[in-house]
Amino acid sequence: MESEAIKELQAYGYLFMVIFLAIGLYAYIYHLYKSQNDGKVDYEKYSDLALKDEIDTTPVESHIKKDKKEEGRNK
Repeated sequence: MESEAIKELQAYGYLFMVIFLAIGLYAYIYHLYKSQNDGKVDYEKYSDLALKDEIDTTPVESHIKKDKKEEGRNK
């Protein structure tokens, strides 16, 4: 292959990856927005984890709630 053909393939590959990653990013943002609006997960609680990282702070979610959800799925 000539060097121009290789450069052209690299350019198309780069363009394809940029478009693919942009679509993936917007799909992920939409997923986060939709699940927060549906009330499935409150991501604002998780955003405070970096600021409130003390040993005596309350957990974001309790394990009891998760265990009850898993029992309901297994039945």
